Amino acid sequence: MRMIRKRIVFFLMIILFIANIPQKVDASAGVSAASAILIEQKSGRVLFEKEAHTKRRIASITKIMTAILAIESGKMERTVTVSEKATRAEGSSVYLKPGQKIKLEDLVYGLMLRSGNDTAVAIAEFVGGSVEGFAYLMNQKAKEIGMVNTHFANPHGLDDHENHYSTAYDMALLTRYAMQNKTYQKISGTKVHRAPNPNEAWDYKWTNKNRLLTKYKYCTGGKTGFTKRAKRTLVTTAAKGDMELIAVTLNGPDDWNDHISMYESGFVHYDMAEVLSKGKLDLENNKYYKKNQLYIKKSILYPATSKEIGLFSVKYKLYKPEKKWKVTKKQEKVAGKAIVYLDGRAVQETPIFYQNVPEKKKGIFNFMKDIFLSIMGVKLNG
Repeated sequence: MRMIRKRIVFFLMIILFIANIPQKVDASAGVSAASAILIEQKSGRVLFEKEAHTKRRIASITKIMTAILAIESGKMERTVTVSEKATRAEGSSVYLKPGQKIKLEDLVYGLMLRSGNDTAVAIAEFVGGSVEGFAYLMNQKAKEIGMVNTHFANPHGLDDHENHYSTAYDMALLTRYAMQNKTYQKISGTKVHRAPNPNEAWDYKWTNKNRLLTKYKYCTGGKTGFTKRAKRTLVTTAAKGDMELIAVTLNGPDDWNDHISMYESGFVHYDMAEVLSKGKLDLENNKYYKKNQLYIKKSILYPATSKEIGLFSVKYKLYKPEKKWKVTKKQEKVAGKAIVYLDGRAVQETPIFYQNVPEKKKGIFNFMKDIFLSIMGVKLNG
């Protein structure tokens, strides 16, 4: 009996010991998608990835690019005449009619909320002149953003071209770019939109297909996608406190839970560290510039684990000023840059500005006032 008790105690001790060993978080075990990524919006830091650079079909998350190009066209208030070609687009639709007139802004809402393929073609023809012309603009923008493993052949993501593909990483880059636009942010995060419908007695009422907007309280927007060849694709955004995250899954059978799992892991294990605060810089060994006239305009925040907080360092690189900087009036110039390092690796940088603020010359009134006060025995400095 004693031997049995000893064995039970021994096994219980082993179980408790194992339970208290810190476990490395491996989100991939809970991610169903073939490709997935989680990045932080401000810094672009990758917090988790799985086959993130593998080229795959992307289905309707293509429409993120279509939406941002429409918004950046500056024509959102213009009226679009819908072509017959647009109304014949296959798949999901908002049921536009040939010759129908509708604002570009409403088309973008129909594109993002209901994933209308008819709206995608109508937008492409209006902004790019044709579907082919718009695809050219899409690839130009992709190159500008740095989407090196992406090629767009249409504005909607249907499987009608073999050379239409991207990666989880590239789609995260695109979403990070798009989320810097306030109009895109608003449309992407809209749960319900109403638009005039000239063909019926009732208006359009479009409910967002992104279920995470109601399923997950931190979700701020995103875009769904599905085709038979691409399977389920999903891009979403979420924010909690100072941290804003972007999640992408390609071919993810359980994508809603994939995204929630990645977000929860990101919010739990990372915090936004303010490595450098905006404002004046008092740099030692500064032989070029006047004291307290160097500054940065924007704080640097970077996501870090508790173990990484003490591994940040900042280096300042100042440029030698040109002679023409010696001016007599207030003038701002870029004087260098501040580089943030994490464990010896450069991760962020921001410009250092210099403002030459000349001393104000006293007017005759202030000059006479100082003389009068000095005669009366009043100290000029209080």
